This record gives sequence, C-alpha cells and structure tokens, in this order.
Amino acid sequence: MNEHAGRLARAQAVMKREGIDALCVSVGSDLPYLTGYRAMPLERVTMLIVPADGHPELVVPGLEAPRVEVRDDAFTVTGWAESDDPIGIIDGLLGDVGTVAFGDETWSRFLLELQAINTARSFVPASEFMAGLRMVKSPDEIAALRRAAKTVDGVVDEMAGVRFSGRTERDVSREIIDRTISAGHDTMEFWIVASGPNGASPHHEPGERVIEPGDAVVVDFGGHQDGYSSDTTRMFVVGEAPYGFDDAFTVLYEAQSAAVDAVRPGVTAASLDAVARDIISEAGYGDLFIHRLGHGIGMDTHEHPYLIEGNDQVIEAGMAFSIEPGIYNPGEWGMRIEDIVVATGDGVERLNTSDRAYRVVS
Repeated sequence: MNEHAGRLARAQAVMKREGIDALCVSVGSDLPYLTGYRAMPLERVTMLIVPADGHPELVVPGLEAPRVEVRDDAFTVTGWAESDDPIGIIDGLLGDVGTVAFGDETWSRFLLELQAINTARSFVPASEFMAGLRMVKSPDEIAALRRAAKTVDGVVDEMAGVRFSGRTERDVSREIIDRTISAGHDTMEFWIVASGPNGASPHHEPGERVIEPGDAVVVDFGGHQDGYSSDTTRMFVVGEAPYGFDDAFTVLYEAQSAAVDAVRPGVTAASLDAVARDIISEAGYGDLFIHRLGHGIGMDTHEHPYLIEGNDQVIEAGMAFSIEPGIYNPGEWGMRIEDIVVATGDGVERLNTSDRAYRVVS
C-alpha cells in the first residue's frame, strides 16, 4: 500500500467510527494529503469523493486530468468535459449517503448546488477529523519540514551580513524572497519586514518606510519546499538597540526557550502557551504579548494544533508546530522569536537551528 492509499484507508476508518458516510474535498491541502494532487483554485470543480466503504473517485476537469498522477490502488479518476454537469456527476457518486464531511476550503457554490439537489443529506466540516489525521506527521513529512527549515535558516544567516539602513522594508523583503527561492523554496507564502514602530504590528506588510539607525526590525517569512512549509522569525537591530529593547528581548528569549524545552508528548497545547506567557507576564510585559504562542505546520503554514489558552489538545510525538512568543510596544518597537519544533518520543526537536539572538546590522 502506497502512502496515499494508506492515508485514504485511515480516513475511511475514522469515517466509519464517526458515522460519516462520505468525504468530499476540493481545493486546499486535504486533497494533496490524500491523493498527492493539488487542484488549481478554478471555477471548474475538482472533487475527491471518498465513501466510507468503497473506492475513492477523483472528479477533475478533463483539461486538468493530465496533471493527475494516477494511483489506481488509491483512487480512480473521472474527467468531465466542458459540456458535462460536474455537480451532477458528484451527486451521482455520492448516491443516497446521509452524512457528508465537506472540505472547508471548497467553493461555497459547489456545496450550495449539492445541497439543492438533495436536501436529505447533512453536511459537516471535514476539518473535524482531517485535522486529526494530518496533525501527526510521518518521518517523511518531518524530513520535508526539516529541509524547509534549513533553507530559511540559511537565508537568516545571509541577511545578517546585509545592509538594512537606508532601504525600504519592501526592498529588504524582496531580497529575502529572492534569496529563499534561490536557496530551494518553490514558492513564498508570506514575508514580514517590520521596522521601528511597525514592528508592534505582528502581521505588518512591508511598505515604503525607510529603515533607520536605531530601528529594531522583525523579519518573519516562510514558504513551501517539496510541498511542505517553512516559517521563522528573527530579530535584526540597526546599530544600537532602541530604549527598553534589550531588557524585553532577554525576557522574550527566556520565554521562547522555556516553551520549547517544555514540549513533550502528554502536555497540552494550552500548557505550552502558559509557559511562555507566565514568564512574559511576570516580567511586566503580559499586556504586550497579544497573540497565541504558536500554530501547527505541515502542508499548510497554519494548521492544527494551535497553542492557545483553552486548547486541551494533548501533544503527541510527530506533531509539528511553531513556538513564537512576541512582545509589542506600540509606537516604539516589536519583537518575536519563532522556531518550528517537532514533538519526539521523549521530548522535542527544534527544526530551526539558526541563532536566536538578535543580529546587529548596518
């Protein structure tokens, strides 16, 4: 049994246990996870139909069918012509099933059309069980995440020798993009270069602000390599650090290190968030840590598990996620340290291994 056939079999086992009669997934990462094929986000519907009992069928536009690597032991492929009714084809494959788990990223109009054809069916989010399948990574998946992390680590090290001052945030971000693609990434997902007061906005988009001496610069970027994601954040300071930055960074470094060290099977996602948050709060910066500690990562940059207060998800060996506490001082500066880690059988592996101290640049 190949990898994708095995994943489909595990999905069917969960479906039977949960009383789900069929699974439908379209665009998004659930489809390549189960089949190895990533659909283009087009108005022409692509849909994998997985019955709880029976052989899965991938319905694709005929002109897209040549892009599919056929895996007859895992699923069969049905191509539809421009004059066909693909929703009717999907409805026919579903038959009289009662409960359908539907992919969260599927275009809403396809769901509405299927609901209109057969009002007796009930639809539930596929994420409720797909997240459980995807959270624990295989050794091959962890190896892919490790390679992606190594690429962005190398770019961080290269950027430590690059001039920042006198350049716009947008210009520096373009250099990061170019270096990351040249180093092996297939695509870039996001890039944050947030200087000075812009650093206090965790999801700042690089703009035309010119980076100046005395600025702290948050550099957070990631993309995809061989189908898996990278994500890292490191700090750069142009010359002398701004007032109050060093004291806060010492606290942040301690909090991030402690949270990483606390990772092991059996702890909860919420408890990891609390490790970092308690250290930051006790130092007087609690109100300036304004987001969750981290997020899962795999084929998607953000996926389960989410490390946040109230999430009692138990960490298992093979789960991969970010550890990224931040402190954000409005109008002055921001800071964040982010590593991707994997829970191992008895602890944790840090996939990002670049120096977490801030880099002084010109």
